[in-house]
Amino acid sequence: MIEHLTDPSDSVDRQNEKLRKIVEALMRRVEESTDASGAAYAQFQRAAMLEQEVRARTDDLERALELLNDSNARLAQANKETEAARANLANAIETVQEGFALFNRDEELVLCNSRFGLHMPDIQERLSPGLRFSEYVELVSQSGFLSLPETMSSQDWAKSRLDRHTDDHVVFNVRLAGNRWSQVSEHRTADGGTVILQTDVTDIMRIERQERDRILDDKARLIRATLEHIDQGVCIFDSKHRLIGWNNRASELLAIPVTQFQMGTRFETLSNRLSANISFQKGITEADLLDWVSRQISRRPLQFQMHRGRSKILSVYAQEMPDRGFVISFTDVTAERKSAQALYEAKELLEQRVASRTMELADALNEAERANASKSRFVAAASHDLLQPLSAAKLYVASLGSGLDKCDAQTVATKAESALNSVEHILEALLDISKLDSGRAKAHLSTVAVGELFSQMEDAFRPVAQAKGLNLSFVDTKALVTSDASYLRRILQNLLSNAIRYTETGKVLVGVRRRKTAIALEVWDTGIGIAPDQRDIVFQEFQRLHSDASAAEGMGLGLAIVERACGLLQHPIQLHSEVGKGTGFSVEIPLALAEPTPVSSVSESHNPSSDFLGNAIALLIENDENLRSALTMTIEAWGVEVLECESEKEAVNLLREIGILPDFVVADFQLNNGKTGIDAIRALTREYGYLPGCIISANRSPELVKQCEQAKLPLLYKPIDPQLLRSTLESSI
Repeated sequence: MIEHLTDPSDSVDRQNEKLRKIVEALMRRVEESTDASGAAYAQFQRAAMLEQEVRARTDDLERALELLNDSNARLAQANKETEAARANLANAIETVQEGFALFNRDEELVLCNSRFGLHMPDIQERLSPGLRFSEYVELVSQSGFLSLPETMSSQDWAKSRLDRHTDDHVVFNVRLAGNRWSQVSEHRTADGGTVILQTDVTDIMRIERQERDRILDDKARLIRATLEHIDQGVCIFDSKHRLIGWNNRASELLAIPVTQFQMGTRFETLSNRLSANISFQKGITEADLLDWVSRQISRRPLQFQMHRGRSKILSVYAQEMPDRGFVISFTDVTAERKSAQALYEAKELLEQRVASRTMELADALNEAERANASKSRFVAAASHDLLQPLSAAKLYVASLGSGLDKCDAQTVATKAESALNSVEHILEALLDISKLDSGRAKAHLSTVAVGELFSQMEDAFRPVAQAKGLNLSFVDTKALVTSDASYLRRILQNLLSNAIRYTETGKVLVGVRRRKTAIALEVWDTGIGIAPDQRDIVFQEFQRLHSDASAAEGMGLGLAIVERACGLLQHPIQLHSEVGKGTGFSVEIPLALAEPTPVSSVSESHNPSSDFLGNAIALLIENDENLRSALTMTIEAWGVEVLECESEKEAVNLLREIGILPDFVVADFQLNNGKTGIDAIRALTREYGYLPGCIISANRSPELVKQCEQAKLPLLYKPIDPQLLRSTLESSI
């Protein structure tokens, strides 16, 4: 009950005072009570107990009061320390050189220093505690001191700023009015708050820009030096097609004065200056280039060639730069293109030469195959044609020892000589064909009088034609031609021999027809003619129209020699024939204006008196015993005394022994022990003085001819023509 009489919210003194009043009231009631049953005592007893409880509660209240006073003292001390800490924090952030602001986890501004927002005076006063972060960003985006790019609005900047706020750490630069810069650093605190630092980096940015400008200037100078050093011409244009860089090489290659290269000159202006002196190549035109320059979409690199003037060739390469500008380079490729053209022409020429050489090799192969086949025919046909007259001569000679009278013996000897002459003619023809086929034959061109050649042929063949009852006619001419006199004479001789051989009745006509720069030497006959299917084979070896003809009537080699000799001399030959009416051969020979070279006949008959060589002495040096004996008998038949020797040494010893010098020396070229007839005659000349002589040999090489010419010695080929040997002896004695 007492507990309900006191108010716990009262102070201790107030509660004690109430308790004393209660006690006094109770004591009075006890004293005034007349209850005989002792109710007053019980009341007193309860009052005493209540006093004890009051005293215990009072003690508790006193202890609680002491604790409260101590707590209040500590709270006061804590508040004092908090205020001191707040003052210290404010002083601390105020001393920071950067702008400082702290937002709590609820995105509300807690505190900031006086430098926060100092660079934006128009909003600084509104930056107070309780301001939300989004409101802060909105204020900054609307500030007149914020310098934004032309392509960015304040709303775009605010959105970008709030997007970056979601990161824990953010650092970026903000451009301000007056070309000033502020760096903003934003960091997240442990309790989710945000700290913002604003630093003025204007000086740093200016220094950085100055350094960058210096670096750019250095790079520009380096690039400029590099451009001037390279061999290419370079022009650089910005995105608006204005010239911003070039080198002097571009001026040289484009033939534009350096003074006309000016900063800001438009590409179209330079193009107009070039149009009169430039031509484009490889399918590109000036319009295509201008279209590439003005194209708005991405431009692929462009490469082409153009000619400046008549000789200069430039390779042009245009490429877009990242800023939509472009660079064009010019390279002088004149030398390379000329070299490439020269290489191409050389390649074409080489291919032509290879093709020509291939054709020549193919022709040579065909010719070799033909020659090989011809040689096979030679072996077969020549063996037959040679064996027949040799067999006849052998039989004739054998019959001379069978007791024939003088008249019959003379007839047999004449037939044997005729057979051996056939063998000699075959061998000479075979040697001529072999020489012409092997390529060793050489033509010695000179001016030849055709009329003189006709005169010699008429003297040689008229008796043969008269013997067959043929009319041989030569049309007189004064034509001069350029040819080899010996081969031309052989060609005409074989054509005449062939015409007379195959003409039984009628005539043979020889003449010339005039052309513009040549003559056609023609031989016509009224013979049997040549069938069309035989005209391709008449020029082959051992081909005769009458297969039953004997060797004495021809071996089928004359026309083969004619064809090869005409090929060597490059004299075209044509055949015209009609079966039963006759044949005509025409050889085209170029005309000449020089004086003619006399044409001599090495086979002209010589009939000197038998006394011309009488009492002459001839020295014969021949290592072959049979040929030496035959030559001795032949020469002695002319009334000449012959001194036979086998070698040079034997000849020298013989002359020393008899003490008589010969009137003439006949020496075989090839002697024993590597000696030659030329060496033997030279040795005799050194010891006895000049001795006329000649060389006999079966060797027909040009080297031997040259050696004999140098030694001034006549050369007679084996088999030896007796009449030619006699003429040589007579002309030398």
